[in-house]
Amino acid sequence: MANDSNQFGLWQPWQPEAVARFFSALTVPWWIAGGWAIDLFLGMQTREHEDIDILFLRRDQHEIRALLQGWDVQEAHPELLPSSWPFQEWKQDTILPASVHDIWCRPHENAPWALQLMVINTDHDQWISRRTAQIRGSLSTLGSVTKDGIPYLAPEIQLFYKAKGLRPKDEADFARALPALDGKRRQWLAQSLALVHPGHAWLSELT
Repeated sequence: MANDSNQFGLWQPWQPEAVARFFSALTVPWWIAGGWAIDLFLGMQTREHEDIDILFLRRDQHEIRALLQGWDVQEAHPELLPSSWPFQEWKQDTILPASVHDIWCRPHENAPWALQLMVINTDHDQWISRRTAQIRGSLSTLGSVTKDGIPYLAPEIQLFYKAKGLRPKDEADFARALPALDGKRRQWLAQSLALVHPGHAWLSELT
């Protein structure tokens, strides 16, 4: 579904199955993130999605950028807001600035936006949260794969990032995912929220 409400241009996000086909050419890991990650965990689409997020490891950025050769790929720079265009092109064979964690992609500059890439840092075989280096874990815990072979970010990790904004869609994602979270996932999310967002409203529901 096309979404023309974004001030930076029309969005017509790909479906997870199309993303999986496109990214299958990669030999490095990636995961669908955002609201779609929650839906893939639940095994059903529970709401409409204005975009689609794909998480990758910063150390694998050259492989990711090579896959998008010929695309219009734009680094999001929040420090440029409220500029009418808070983006800078991520050119082929260049290194992403350490401050960049969000990248918008479309097949060409006149096409709708199709993909939003999210970047996560690593330390050897561990991923590291940009919120605090105290929150980290083995790369093997970063995500799972659907029965159809689509990788997605672990729901407890995605909810941890959603907890900061508490937009209506984030509250809805939490409410839908909570009954499906096992004790280990609940414990991780509760401990992480207590560290970064002490007193968060979700804590009472997780314990």
